[in-house]
Order: sequence, then structure tokens, then C-alpha cells
Amino acid sequence: MQSVSEPEALKPKRGFLESVRDISRNPEPERVGQRWGFGAFLLVEAVFILSAVFITAVGSSFGATLETSTTLVLVGSLVPIMLAAALAIVITYVRGNGPVVDLRLRLTKADVVFGLKIGVIGLLFTYFAAYFWAKFVGKENATSAIGDLFSQANLPLSAAITMFVYMSFIGPICEEIIFRGLLWGAVERQGWSRWAAFVLTTVIFAVSHLEPQRTWLLLVIAIPIGVARLITRNLGASMVAHVLNNFLPGLSLLLLSAGVI
Repeated sequence: MQSVSEPEALKPKRGFLESVRDISRNPEPERVGQRWGFGAFLLVEAVFILSAVFITAVGSSFGATLETSTTLVLVGSLVPIMLAAALAIVITYVRGNGPVVDLRLRLTKADVVFGLKIGVIGLLFTYFAAYFWAKFVGKENATSAIGDLFSQANLPLSAAITMFVYMSFIGPICEEIIFRGLLWGAVERQGWSRWAAFVLTTVIFAVSHLEPQRTWLLLVIAIPIGVARLITRNLGASMVAHVLNNFLPGLSLLLLSAGVI
């Protein structure tokens, strides 16, 4: 008899509604061997914030600001999130079973398909939420710092491409490792339900961007991504959904900065 990596009951092979019911009927198994929790998430967040502050301070000492220096924005965006995600993975090796087990860092064909489906739904959520949010707070308050950078005239093509790769791939993957990987695992280690993990990670994800004008918008955007993690129980599905959610907006901004549109 062929062995399987997890009980068949945990694999969502049925329809969407049945998979939702499965969430409560089949909770996650006990996290054996995991010796990290909320403290690990707080440490990772501290590294992210402190590294961003340090990079900004170093740039300021040379007269650079986030409003005027493309290099500072690029380095300040890429380095902190990559350091934080790398630390999250290291923690799972040092204090647990590694990212595949502790963070559910798996990607199956079913995860890709479901992630793409929920990503399309997320794009619709993002479009309508961004449209109405811009109407509510004003267009100048609805865009992120990255969006403002892309909209600048004469942005070097290499910088625009780098920021597109960050916005569409590196950022989403690293954020999933931190929030729906590390934080989600910390919640489940306390014995809380997957619904609790979904709600808490969604809210903290939105708030942690430190963009008060866009928090409610980010909350709406995060819901479909969290659903991908909730239903499949694998981080790979939410990564796919997050990448797809960011890809088209990132591509549009890239084309805008390159003067194509």
C-alpha cells in the first residue's frame, strides 16, 4: 500500500463548499517538533522594521530620501523583506522541522490551479476595492509608495523592471512566508482554529504595511489570498494567488513607467 505524506481526510478533493465544511471537521494535526511561536514572528517583524529604518537612515546620511532616490526605495524595499523571510525559514530549521513541515511550504498541481482561480477573484476584488477606495479617500491617498515611484517620469528601465519583479514575485512570496507561513503556524501552535489563523493573519497583514490610508483596502485584498491558504492548507496556493493578484497591477505600472501606456 502506497504511503501518503498526510491523511487523505486533510486533502480537499471535493467541491468548494465541502472544502469549507472540512475546515472545521478536520483541524490541523498537532504541530509536533515545532518549538517556535509568536516570538519568532515578532523577531522577524523586528528585523524587517529595523533593517528598513537602518537603510533609510544610511540613505538620509548621504542626502537621499524616499521621495527623490530610486536606489534608496529599491534597496529599502527588497532587502528588509528578503531578510525577514530568510530569517523565518532559518527559524524553522533551528527550532522546528523545516519550512516544508512547519510553514506548509508545499506546491502541488491542485494548489496551483486553486491559487490561480482564487487569484482571479482577488484581482476583481482588488480592482473594485481600489476604485471605490480612491473615490472615498482621493486618488492621491489611495496609492502606495511603490505606486508613486512607478508613476514618476523618466524612471530608469532597469529600476522599473527590478521593482516590477519585487512587486509581482519577491514581495508576495516573502510576505506569504512571513504571514501565512510563520504567523499562521504560530497561531495554530496555540491550538487555535484555522478560522482564527485566517482572521488574525489577514488583519495583521493589512495593518503591518503601515499605510493607514490603505489599511481597509489591503484588508479586502488579503481575504482571497488567505482563503487559498485556508482551503488548501498549503502555503503554495496562497503564494500563487498573491503573485497573480500583484502581477497585472505591477505590469501596468511597469508599462506606465516605461512610457508604453
